[in-house]
Amino acid sequence: MGIGATAGVAAVGGIAFSAQASTDSQSTSPSSSSSSSDSLVFDPDGYTKLTTTVTDTDGTDHLVTYHFWKAITYVAKPVDEKYQSLNVSVPVEIDGKAIDATDAPILFANTVGGYMPSSVTDATGVGASGAPTGPGGPGGGGAASPSPGASAPGADGNTNANGGALNTNQYLALAAGYVVVEPGARGRTLKNSDGEYYGTAPAVIVDLKAAVRYVRFNKGRIPGNVDRIISAGTSAGGAVSALLGASGDSPLYDRYLEEIGAADASDAIFATGAWCPITDLEHADGAYEWNWGTNALNTGKVVDQTVSKELQAQFAEYQASLKLKGFGGFGALTARNYDAYLVKQYLEPSATTYLAALSDADRATYLAANTFITWKNGRATFSWAGFLTHVGARKKTTPAFDAFDLSTGENNEFGKGTTANRHFTAYSLKNDTTGVTGKRLDSDIPELLRLMNPMYFLAEKANPQRTRHWWIRLGTKDSDTSHTVSANIAAAAHGLGDDVSHLYYWDQGHGANTDPGDFIKWIAKVSGHRTKAKAE
Repeated sequence: MGIGATAGVAAVGGIAFSAQASTDSQSTSPSSSSSSSDSLVFDPDGYTKLTTTVTDTDGTDHLVTYHFWKAITYVAKPVDEKYQSLNVSVPVEIDGKAIDATDAPILFANTVGGYMPSSVTDATGVGASGAPTGPGGPGGGGAASPSPGASAPGADGNTNANGGALNTNQYLALAAGYVVVEPGARGRTLKNSDGEYYGTAPAVIVDLKAAVRYVRFNKGRIPGNVDRIISAGTSAGGAVSALLGASGDSPLYDRYLEEIGAADASDAIFATGAWCPITDLEHADGAYEWNWGTNALNTGKVVDQTVSKELQAQFAEYQASLKLKGFGGFGALTARNYDAYLVKQYLEPSATTYLAALSDADRATYLAANTFITWKNGRATFSWAGFLTHVGARKKTTPAFDAFDLSTGENNEFGKGTTANRHFTAYSLKNDTTGVTGKRLDSDIPELLRLMNPMYFLAEKANPQRTRHWWIRLGTKDSDTSHTVSANIAAAAHGLGDDVSHLYYWDQGHGANTDPGDFIKWIAKVSGHRTKAKAE
Protein backbone atom coordinates (compact mmCIF):
# COMPACT_ATOMS: atom_id res chain seq x y z
CA MET A 1 0.00 0.00 0.00
CA GLY A 2 1.38 3.37 -0.90
CA ILE A 3 -0.96 6.19 -0.11
CA GLY A 4 -1.95 8.12 2.98
CA ALA A 5 -5.52 7.54 1.97
CA THR A 6 -7.02 6.81 5.32
CA ALA A 7 -6.09 7.99 8.74
CA GLY A 8 -7.52 7.30 12.14
CA VAL A 9 -8.93 10.12 14.20
CA ALA A 10 -6.17 10.86 16.67
CA ALA A 11 -6.49 13.20 19.62
CA VAL A 12 -8.16 16.36 18.40
CA GLY A 13 -7.98 18.73 21.32
CA GLY A 14 -11.19 18.14 23.23
CA ILE A 15 -14.06 19.44 21.19
CA ALA A 16 -17.58 18.08 20.94
CA PHE A 17 -20.30 19.00 18.49
CA SER A 18 -24.03 18.89 18.09
CA ALA A 19 -26.00 20.63 15.39
CA GLN A 20 -29.63 21.27 14.71
CA ALA A 21 -30.96 22.75 11.49
CA SER A 22 -33.32 25.67 11.94
CA THR A 23 -36.21 26.17 9.58
CA ASP A 24 -36.23 29.84 10.48
CA SER A 25 -38.55 31.96 8.38
CA GLN A 26 -35.52 33.95 7.20
CA SER A 27 -34.22 30.93 5.33
CA THR A 28 -34.38 30.97 1.57
CA SER A 29 -33.87 28.36 -1.09
CA PRO A 30 -30.43 26.78 -0.80
CA SER A 31 -27.88 27.91 -3.34
CA SER A 32 -27.58 24.81 -5.47
CA SER A 33 -25.69 23.79 -8.57
CA SER A 34 -28.51 25.06 -10.77
CA SER A 35 -28.08 28.59 -9.43
CA SER A 36 -24.39 28.77 -10.22
CA SER A 37 -23.72 26.65 -13.29
CA ASP A 38 -24.57 29.67 -15.44
CA SER A 39 -23.20 32.34 -13.12
CA LEU A 40 -20.30 32.75 -10.71
CA VAL A 41 -22.00 35.50 -8.73
CA PHE A 42 -22.53 34.55 -5.09
CA ASP A 43 -26.13 34.87 -3.89
CA PRO A 44 -26.02 36.58 -0.47
CA ASP A 45 -29.58 35.49 0.28
CA GLY A 46 -29.25 31.82 -0.63
CA TYR A 47 -28.61 30.49 2.86
CA THR A 48 -30.24 28.34 5.48
CA LYS A 49 -30.04 29.43 9.11
CA LEU A 50 -28.56 26.77 11.43
CA THR A 51 -27.38 26.45 15.01
CA THR A 52 -24.64 24.34 16.52
CA THR A 53 -23.08 23.95 19.93
CA VAL A 54 -19.29 23.96 19.98
CA THR A 55 -17.27 22.92 23.02
CA ASP A 56 -13.92 24.67 22.83
CA THR A 57 -10.58 23.27 23.94
CA ASP A 58 -11.08 24.73 27.43
CA GLY A 59 -14.34 22.81 27.81
CA THR A 60 -16.62 25.81 27.39
CA ASP A 61 -19.81 25.43 25.33
CA HIS A 62 -20.66 28.08 22.74
CA LEU A 63 -24.00 28.33 20.96
CA VAL A 64 -23.35 29.43 17.39
CA THR A 65 -25.99 30.54 14.92
CA TYR A 66 -24.75 30.67 11.35
CA HIS A 67 -25.85 31.05 7.76
CA PHE A 68 -25.13 28.04 5.57
CA TRP A 69 -24.85 28.13 1.77
CA LYS A 70 -24.84 24.64 0.30
CA ALA A 71 -23.34 23.12 -2.86
CA ILE A 72 -22.45 26.23 -4.85
CA THR A 73 -20.81 25.30 -8.15
CA TYR A 74 -17.62 27.34 -8.29
CA VAL A 75 -16.77 27.07 -12.01
CA ALA A 76 -18.72 28.05 -15.11
CA LYS A 77 -17.86 24.89 -17.08
CA PRO A 78 -17.87 22.10 -14.50
CA VAL A 79 -16.73 18.61 -15.35
CA ASP A 80 -18.64 17.21 -12.37
CA GLU A 81 -20.70 19.54 -10.17
CA LYS A 82 -20.90 16.97 -7.40
CA TYR A 83 -17.24 17.62 -6.68
CA GLN A 84 -16.72 21.11 -8.10
CA SER A 85 -18.90 22.81 -5.54
CA LEU A 86 -18.39 24.40 -2.15
CA ASN A 87 -20.23 25.19 1.07
CA VAL A 88 -20.02 28.44 3.02
CA SER A 89 -20.74 28.89 6.73
CA VAL A 90 -20.89 32.37 8.28
CA PRO A 91 -21.46 32.95 12.02
CA VAL A 92 -24.05 35.58 12.81
CA GLU A 93 -24.52 35.04 16.54
CA ILE A 94 -22.27 33.53 19.20
CA ASP A 95 -23.59 32.97 22.71
CA GLY A 96 -26.46 35.34 22.07
CA LYS A 97 -24.33 38.17 20.70
CA ALA A 98 -24.68 39.26 17.08
CA ILE A 99 -21.42 38.89 15.14
CA ASP A 100 -20.19 40.85 12.14
CA ALA A 101 -18.09 38.52 9.98
CA THR A 102 -17.72 40.98 7.11
CA ASP A 103 -13.96 41.25 7.58
CA ALA A 104 -13.35 37.91 9.28
CA PRO A 105 -10.64 35.50 8.10
CA ILE A 106 -11.84 32.72 5.83
CA LEU A 107 -10.86 29.17 6.75
CA PHE A 108 -10.67 27.30 3.45
CA ALA A 109 -10.84 23.69 4.65
CA ASN A 110 -10.52 20.96 2.05
CA THR A 111 -11.64 17.40 2.80
CA VAL A 112 -9.27 15.62 0.42
CA GLY A 113 -7.91 12.27 1.58
CA GLY A 114 -5.70 9.94 -0.44
CA TYR A 115 -6.10 12.12 -3.55
CA MET A 116 -9.62 10.68 -3.70
CA PRO A 117 -12.70 12.65 -4.78
CA SER A 118 -14.18 14.89 -2.10
CA SER A 119 -17.73 16.17 -2.20
CA VAL A 120 -19.60 18.52 0.13
CA THR A 121 -22.98 18.22 -1.56
CA ASP A 122 -24.48 15.91 1.07
CA ALA A 123 -23.43 18.04 4.04
CA THR A 124 -26.22 19.31 6.27
CA GLY A 125 -24.10 21.99 7.89
CA VAL A 126 -20.55 23.00 8.69
CA GLY A 127 -18.18 20.03 8.69
CA ALA A 128 -18.42 18.64 5.17
CA SER A 129 -17.28 15.13 6.06
CA GLY A 130 -19.49 14.86 9.10
CA ALA A 131 -18.89 15.43 12.82
CA PRO A 132 -15.82 13.64 14.20
CA THR A 133 -16.22 10.31 15.94
CA GLY A 134 -14.03 8.91 18.67
CA PRO A 135 -12.08 11.20 21.00
CA GLY A 136 -13.45 14.71 20.76
CA GLY A 137 -16.53 13.72 18.79
CA PRO A 138 -20.06 13.31 20.11
CA GLY A 139 -19.75 11.49 23.39
CA GLY A 140 -15.98 11.42 23.00
CA GLY A 141 -15.33 13.11 26.31
CA GLY A 142 -12.41 15.23 25.12
CA ALA A 143 -8.98 14.58 23.75
CA ALA A 144 -7.43 11.20 24.33
CA SER A 145 -3.97 11.10 25.90
CA PRO A 146 -1.67 8.10 25.68
CA SER A 147 -1.42 6.05 28.82
CA PRO A 148 2.03 6.11 30.43
CA GLY A 149 4.22 3.64 28.63
CA ALA A 150 1.83 3.29 25.69
CA SER A 151 1.61 4.84 22.26
CA ALA A 152 -0.84 7.61 21.52
CA PRO A 153 -3.84 7.02 19.25
CA GLY A 154 -2.57 6.43 15.74
CA ALA A 155 -3.78 6.26 12.21
CA ASP A 156 -4.59 2.70 11.39
CA GLY A 157 -8.37 3.05 11.22
CA ASN A 158 -10.46 3.68 8.17
CA THR A 159 -11.61 7.20 8.89
CA ASN A 160 -10.83 10.07 6.54
CA ALA A 161 -8.01 12.08 8.07
CA ASN A 162 -10.11 15.21 7.83
CA GLY A 163 -12.78 13.71 10.04
CA GLY A 164 -10.67 14.43 13.09
CA ALA A 165 -8.23 17.19 12.26
CA LEU A 166 -10.17 19.43 9.97
CA ASN A 167 -13.69 19.22 11.32
CA THR A 168 -12.27 20.31 14.65
CA ASN A 169 -10.70 23.31 12.93
CA GLN A 170 -13.92 24.13 11.12
CA TYR A 171 -16.11 24.14 14.22
CA LEU A 172 -13.59 26.08 16.28
CA ALA A 173 -13.18 28.61 13.48
CA LEU A 174 -16.93 29.13 13.31
CA ALA A 175 -17.10 29.62 17.08
CA ALA A 176 -14.25 32.14 16.82
CA GLY A 177 -16.26 34.24 14.39
CA TYR A 178 -14.48 33.16 11.21
CA VAL A 179 -16.07 32.34 7.87
CA VAL A 180 -15.65 28.68 6.85
CA VAL A 181 -15.50 27.65 3.19
CA GLU A 182 -15.46 23.91 2.42
CA PRO A 183 -14.64 23.08 -1.20
CA GLY A 184 -15.09 19.75 -2.89
CA ALA A 185 -12.66 18.60 -5.58
CA ARG A 186 -12.25 15.90 -8.18
CA GLY A 187 -10.12 12.89 -7.28
CA ARG A 188 -8.17 10.09 -8.86
CA THR A 189 -10.84 7.36 -9.04
CA LEU A 190 -13.43 9.26 -11.08
CA LYS A 191 -14.19 7.81 -14.53
CA ASN A 192 -16.63 8.78 -17.25
CA SER A 193 -18.83 6.43 -19.26
CA ASP A 194 -15.96 5.75 -21.65
CA GLY A 195 -13.74 4.59 -18.83
CA GLU A 196 -11.58 7.71 -18.93
CA TYR A 197 -10.20 9.11 -15.68
CA TYR A 198 -11.07 12.76 -15.14
CA GLY A 199 -9.95 13.36 -11.57
CA THR A 200 -6.26 12.48 -11.77
CA ALA A 201 -3.44 15.02 -11.52
CA PRO A 202 -3.66 17.95 -11.64
CA ALA A 203 -7.46 18.02 -11.17
CA VAL A 204 -7.47 18.36 -7.38
CA ILE A 205 -5.24 21.44 -7.21
CA VAL A 206 -6.92 23.00 -10.25
CA ASP A 207 -10.30 22.63 -8.56
CA LEU A 208 -9.10 24.10 -5.27
CA LYS A 209 -7.56 27.05 -7.09
CA ALA A 210 -10.83 27.56 -8.93
CA ALA A 211 -12.68 27.54 -5.61
CA VAL A 212 -10.33 30.20 -4.23
CA ARG A 213 -10.89 32.26 -7.37
CA TYR A 214 -14.65 31.98 -6.87
CA VAL A 215 -14.34 33.31 -3.32
CA ARG A 216 -12.07 36.18 -4.34
CA PHE A 217 -14.20 36.99 -7.38
CA ASN A 218 -17.13 37.50 -5.02
CA LYS A 219 -15.43 40.05 -2.79
CA GLY A 220 -18.12 42.22 -1.22
CA ARG A 221 -20.81 39.62 -1.85
CA ILE A 222 -19.46 36.65 0.07
CA PRO A 223 -18.89 37.42 3.77
CA GLY A 224 -15.33 37.47 5.06
CA ASN A 225 -12.03 39.05 4.08
CA VAL A 226 -11.00 37.47 0.78
CA ASP A 227 -7.46 38.75 1.34
CA ARG A 228 -7.24 36.61 4.48
CA ILE A 229 -7.92 33.09 3.17
CA ILE A 230 -6.27 30.37 5.25
CA SER A 231 -6.24 26.90 3.72
CA ALA A 232 -6.25 23.70 5.76
CA GLY A 233 -5.92 20.03 4.89
CA THR A 234 -4.66 16.68 6.17
CA SER A 235 -2.61 13.94 4.47
CA ALA A 236 -3.15 14.36 0.71
CA GLY A 237 -5.33 17.30 1.73
CA GLY A 238 -2.33 18.68 3.60
CA ALA A 239 -0.27 18.25 0.45
CA VAL A 240 -2.67 20.25 -1.70
CA SER A 241 -3.09 22.83 1.07
CA ALA A 242 0.68 23.37 1.01
CA LEU A 243 0.62 23.40 -2.79
CA LEU A 244 -2.19 25.95 -2.80
CA GLY A 245 -0.11 28.21 -0.58
CA ALA A 246 3.12 27.76 -2.52
CA SER A 247 1.76 28.10 -6.06
CA GLY A 248 -0.57 31.09 -5.76
CA ASP A 249 -1.27 32.80 -9.09
CA SER A 250 1.25 30.64 -10.95
CA PRO A 251 0.58 30.87 -14.70
CA LEU A 252 1.36 27.16 -15.02
CA TYR A 253 -2.24 26.38 -14.10
CA ASP A 254 -3.95 28.96 -16.30
CA ARG A 255 -4.94 26.69 -19.18
CA TYR A 256 -6.44 24.12 -16.82
CA LEU A 257 -8.41 26.79 -14.98
CA GLU A 258 -9.66 28.25 -18.26
CA GLU A 259 -10.88 24.83 -19.37
CA ILE A 260 -13.27 24.58 -16.43
CA GLY A 261 -14.39 28.19 -16.50
CA ALA A 262 -12.73 29.42 -13.32
CA ALA A 263 -13.48 32.96 -12.24
CA ASP A 264 -11.22 35.78 -13.40
CA ALA A 265 -9.57 36.43 -10.05
CA SER A 266 -6.48 35.62 -8.02
CA ASP A 267 -5.98 32.15 -6.53
CA ALA A 268 -3.33 33.28 -4.05
CA ILE A 269 -4.07 32.66 -0.39
CA PHE A 270 -2.89 34.36 2.80
CA ALA A 271 -1.82 31.40 4.96
CA THR A 272 -1.51 27.62 4.86
CA GLY A 273 -2.31 24.94 7.43
CA ALA A 274 -0.94 21.52 6.47
CA TRP A 275 -1.14 18.37 8.59
CA CYS A 276 1.05 15.38 7.63
CA PRO A 277 1.30 16.38 3.94
CA ILE A 278 1.82 13.48 1.51
CA THR A 279 3.73 15.39 -1.14
CA ASP A 280 6.99 15.76 -3.09
CA LEU A 281 5.94 12.44 -4.56
CA GLU A 282 8.71 12.01 -7.13
CA HIS A 283 11.27 12.12 -4.30
CA ALA A 284 9.14 10.47 -1.63
CA ASP A 285 10.39 6.91 -2.22
CA GLY A 286 13.98 7.90 -1.47
CA ALA A 287 12.97 10.04 1.49
CA TYR A 288 10.89 7.19 2.90
CA GLU A 289 13.77 4.72 2.74
CA TRP A 290 16.17 7.26 4.29
CA ASN A 291 13.75 7.57 7.21
CA TRP A 292 12.27 4.08 7.62
CA GLY A 293 14.56 1.84 5.55
CA THR A 294 15.74 -0.33 8.44
CA ASN A 295 12.33 -0.62 10.13
CA ALA A 296 10.47 -3.88 9.48
CA LEU A 297 6.88 -4.05 8.27
CA ASN A 298 4.18 -4.98 10.77
CA THR A 299 4.54 -8.58 9.54
CA GLY A 300 8.13 -8.57 10.78
CA LYS A 301 9.46 -8.71 7.23
CA VAL A 302 12.34 -6.41 6.30
CA VAL A 303 11.97 -4.76 2.89
CA ASP A 304 14.44 -5.38 0.06
CA GLN A 305 17.55 -3.63 1.34
CA THR A 306 19.13 -3.35 -2.10
CA VAL A 307 16.16 -1.33 -3.32
CA SER A 308 16.06 0.62 -0.07
CA LYS A 309 19.72 1.63 -0.31
CA GLU A 310 19.44 2.60 -3.97
CA LEU A 311 16.51 4.84 -3.13
CA GLN A 312 18.36 6.32 -0.14
CA ALA A 313 21.19 7.28 -2.50
CA GLN A 314 18.68 9.09 -4.69
CA PHE A 315 17.40 10.99 -1.66
CA ALA A 316 20.92 12.06 -0.71
CA GLU A 317 21.42 13.53 -4.16
CA TYR A 318 18.06 15.28 -4.14
CA GLN A 319 18.48 16.68 -0.64
CA ALA A 320 21.87 18.13 -1.54
CA SER A 321 20.38 19.77 -4.63
CA LEU A 322 17.81 21.66 -2.53
CA LYS A 323 20.52 23.60 -0.65
CA LEU A 324 18.22 24.10 2.31
CA LYS A 325 19.33 25.27 5.73
CA GLY A 326 17.80 24.24 9.00
CA PHE A 327 16.24 26.43 11.65
CA GLY A 328 18.36 27.88 14.43
CA GLY A 329 21.52 28.25 12.39
CA PHE A 330 21.80 24.50 11.87
CA GLY A 331 23.39 24.88 8.46
CA ALA A 332 22.94 22.85 5.29
CA LEU A 333 20.46 19.98 5.53
CA THR A 334 21.91 16.81 4.00
CA ALA A 335 21.22 13.11 4.12
CA ARG A 336 24.21 12.80 6.47
CA ASN A 337 22.94 15.18 9.13
CA TYR A 338 19.16 15.24 8.70
CA ASP A 339 18.68 12.65 11.45
CA ALA A 340 20.49 14.87 13.96
CA TYR A 341 18.47 17.86 12.79
CA LEU A 342 15.13 16.12 13.20
CA VAL A 343 16.08 14.89 16.67
CA LYS A 344 17.25 18.28 17.96
CA GLN A 345 14.81 20.57 16.15
CA TYR A 346 11.60 18.55 16.40
CA LEU A 347 11.67 15.18 18.15
CA GLU A 348 13.37 15.98 21.44
CA PRO A 349 11.33 19.19 21.92
CA SER A 350 8.16 17.22 21.16
CA ALA A 351 9.01 14.53 23.69
CA THR A 352 10.00 17.16 26.24
CA THR A 353 6.68 18.97 25.90
CA TYR A 354 4.78 15.71 26.25
CA LEU A 355 6.72 14.46 29.27
CA ALA A 356 6.67 17.80 31.05
CA ALA A 357 2.87 17.80 30.93
CA LEU A 358 2.64 14.43 32.73
CA SER A 359 2.42 14.02 36.46
CA ASP A 360 5.62 12.86 38.16
CA ALA A 361 4.20 9.38 38.56
CA ASP A 362 3.01 9.09 34.95
CA ARG A 363 6.30 10.46 33.66
CA ALA A 364 8.25 7.90 35.66
CA THR A 365 6.05 5.11 34.30
CA TYR A 366 6.47 6.32 30.73
CA LEU A 367 10.24 6.64 31.06
CA ALA A 368 10.49 3.18 32.59
CA ALA A 369 8.70 1.78 29.54
CA ASN A 370 10.77 3.85 27.09
CA THR A 371 14.33 3.57 28.29
CA PHE A 372 15.78 5.04 25.09
CA ILE A 373 14.85 8.48 26.50
CA THR A 374 17.13 10.26 28.98
CA TRP A 375 15.24 12.78 31.13
CA LYS A 376 17.48 15.33 32.79
CA ASN A 377 16.84 18.87 33.98
CA GLY A 378 13.37 18.82 32.45
CA ARG A 379 14.60 17.85 28.99
CA ALA A 380 14.31 14.67 26.92
CA THR A 381 17.27 13.46 24.88
CA PHE A 382 17.71 10.33 22.76
CA SER A 383 19.30 9.00 19.59
CA TRP A 384 17.83 8.68 16.12
CA ALA A 385 18.29 4.91 16.30
CA GLY A 386 16.42 4.80 19.60
CA PHE A 387 13.59 6.83 18.12
CA LEU A 388 13.26 4.51 15.10
CA THR A 389 13.07 1.49 17.39
CA HIS A 390 10.41 3.27 19.46
CA VAL A 391 8.24 3.92 16.39
CA GLY A 392 8.49 0.29 15.33
CA ALA A 393 6.88 -1.03 12.15
CA ARG A 394 6.92 1.03 9.01
CA LYS A 395 3.55 1.35 7.30
CA LYS A 396 4.62 0.91 3.68
CA THR A 397 6.74 -1.45 1.63
CA THR A 398 9.33 -0.34 -0.91
CA PRO A 399 9.01 1.63 -3.07
CA ALA A 400 6.37 3.29 -0.94
CA PHE A 401 4.81 5.54 -3.57
CA ASP A 402 5.76 4.58 -7.14
CA ALA A 403 5.34 0.83 -6.75
CA PHE A 404 7.04 -1.52 -9.18
CA ASP A 405 3.67 -3.22 -9.66
CA LEU A 406 1.73 0.07 -10.08
CA SER A 407 -0.41 -0.74 -7.04
CA THR A 408 -0.38 2.49 -5.06
CA GLY A 409 -2.85 5.33 -4.97
CA GLU A 410 -0.13 7.64 -6.20
CA ASN A 411 0.27 5.51 -9.32
CA ASN A 412 -3.44 6.06 -9.85
CA GLU A 413 -3.08 9.80 -9.18
CA PHE A 414 -0.90 9.98 -12.30
CA GLY A 415 -3.23 7.88 -14.43
CA LYS A 416 -4.40 9.26 -17.76
CA GLY A 417 -7.19 8.53 -20.20
CA THR A 418 -8.21 4.91 -19.76
CA THR A 419 -4.88 4.01 -18.14
CA ALA A 420 -5.57 3.72 -14.44
CA ASN A 421 -2.02 3.73 -13.08
CA ARG A 422 1.30 5.05 -14.39
CA HIS A 423 4.86 5.29 -13.14
CA PHE A 424 6.12 8.76 -12.30
CA THR A 425 9.76 7.97 -11.46
CA ALA A 426 12.39 6.60 -13.82
CA TYR A 427 13.62 4.18 -11.15
CA SER A 428 10.28 2.41 -10.76
CA LEU A 429 9.68 2.39 -14.50
CA LYS A 430 13.05 0.68 -14.93
CA ASN A 431 12.08 -1.92 -12.34
CA ASP A 432 8.46 -2.32 -13.45
CA THR A 433 6.95 -5.76 -12.85
CA THR A 434 3.71 -5.32 -14.80
CA GLY A 435 5.05 -5.49 -18.34
CA VAL A 436 5.03 -1.77 -19.04
CA THR A 437 7.22 -1.10 -22.05
CA GLY A 438 9.39 1.92 -22.75
CA LYS A 439 12.52 3.32 -21.18
CA ARG A 440 11.21 6.82 -20.55
CA LEU A 441 8.36 8.21 -18.53
CA ASP A 442 5.36 9.46 -20.49
CA SER A 443 6.07 12.93 -21.83
CA ASP A 444 3.42 14.67 -19.70
CA ILE A 445 4.70 13.33 -16.37
CA PRO A 446 7.34 16.03 -15.71
CA GLU A 447 4.74 18.81 -16.04
CA LEU A 448 2.28 16.97 -13.81
CA LEU A 449 4.93 16.48 -11.14
CA ARG A 450 5.70 20.17 -11.18
CA LEU A 451 2.02 21.07 -10.91
CA MET A 452 1.59 18.76 -7.90
CA ASN A 453 4.70 19.62 -5.85
CA PRO A 454 4.98 22.68 -3.56
CA MET A 455 8.77 22.36 -3.45
CA TYR A 456 9.00 23.57 -7.06
CA PHE A 457 7.48 26.88 -5.95
CA LEU A 458 9.63 27.18 -2.83
CA ALA A 459 13.04 25.64 -3.44
CA GLU A 460 13.53 25.63 -7.21
CA LYS A 461 12.22 29.10 -8.00
CA ALA A 462 10.51 31.07 -5.27
CA ASN A 463 6.99 32.09 -6.21
CA PRO A 464 6.48 35.77 -5.26
CA GLN A 465 2.73 35.20 -4.87
CA ARG A 466 3.10 32.35 -2.36
CA THR A 467 1.66 32.53 1.13
CA ARG A 468 3.97 34.02 3.74
CA HIS A 469 2.46 32.15 6.71
CA TRP A 470 2.78 28.40 7.34
CA TRP A 471 1.33 26.11 10.02
CA ILE A 472 2.70 22.57 9.56
CA ARG A 473 2.09 19.61 11.88
CA LEU A 474 3.04 15.91 11.94
CA GLY A 475 2.82 13.01 14.38
CA THR A 476 6.15 11.51 15.42
CA LYS A 477 4.80 7.98 14.83
CA ASP A 478 3.47 8.83 11.38
CA SER A 479 5.19 6.54 8.89
CA ASP A 480 2.86 7.32 5.98
CA THR A 481 5.74 9.36 4.56
CA SER A 482 9.18 10.57 5.62
CA HIS A 483 9.59 13.14 8.38
CA THR A 484 11.81 15.06 5.98
CA VAL A 485 8.87 15.95 3.72
CA SER A 486 7.21 18.45 6.03
CA ALA A 487 10.58 19.55 7.42
CA ASN A 488 11.78 20.41 3.90
CA ILE A 489 8.68 22.50 3.23
CA ALA A 490 9.24 24.31 6.51
CA ALA A 491 12.94 24.86 5.84
CA ALA A 492 12.31 26.11 2.31
CA ALA A 493 9.64 28.58 3.43
CA HIS A 494 11.74 29.71 6.39
CA GLY A 495 14.72 30.23 4.10
CA LEU A 496 12.59 32.61 2.02
CA GLY A 497 11.80 34.65 5.12
CA ASP A 498 8.28 33.32 5.61
CA ASP A 499 6.61 32.95 9.01
CA VAL A 500 6.67 29.21 9.81
CA SER A 501 5.14 27.34 12.74
CA HIS A 502 6.20 23.71 12.46
CA LEU A 503 6.18 21.07 15.17
CA TYR A 504 5.64 17.37 15.70
CA TYR A 505 3.09 15.71 18.01
CA TRP A 506 4.79 13.17 20.27
CA ASP A 507 3.64 9.57 19.85
CA GLN A 508 0.85 10.58 17.47
CA GLY A 509 0.11 8.91 14.16
CA HIS A 510 -1.20 10.01 10.79
CA GLY A 511 -3.95 12.63 10.87
CA ALA A 512 -3.29 13.88 14.39
CA ASN A 513 -4.29 17.41 15.40
CA THR A 514 -3.69 17.92 19.11
CA ASP A 515 -3.50 21.72 19.18
CA PRO A 516 -6.51 22.95 17.15
CA GLY A 517 -7.18 25.79 19.55
CA ASP A 518 -3.68 27.11 18.94
CA PHE A 519 -4.27 26.99 15.21
CA ILE A 520 -7.36 29.18 15.56
CA LYS A 521 -5.39 31.65 17.71
CA TRP A 522 -2.59 31.61 15.14
CA ILE A 523 -5.06 32.59 12.41
CA ALA A 524 -6.12 35.59 14.48
CA LYS A 525 -2.49 36.53 15.12
CA VAL A 526 -1.24 36.38 11.53
CA SER A 527 -4.39 37.90 10.04
CA GLY A 528 -4.68 40.67 12.63
CA HIS A 529 -8.33 39.78 13.21
CA ARG A 530 -10.46 40.56 16.24
CA THR A 531 -14.02 39.23 16.30
CA LYS A 532 -16.45 42.14 16.16
CA ALA A 533 -19.92 42.42 17.59
CA LYS A 534 -22.46 43.55 15.03
CA ALA A 535 -23.44 47.20 15.35
CA GLU A 536 -27.02 47.72 16.37
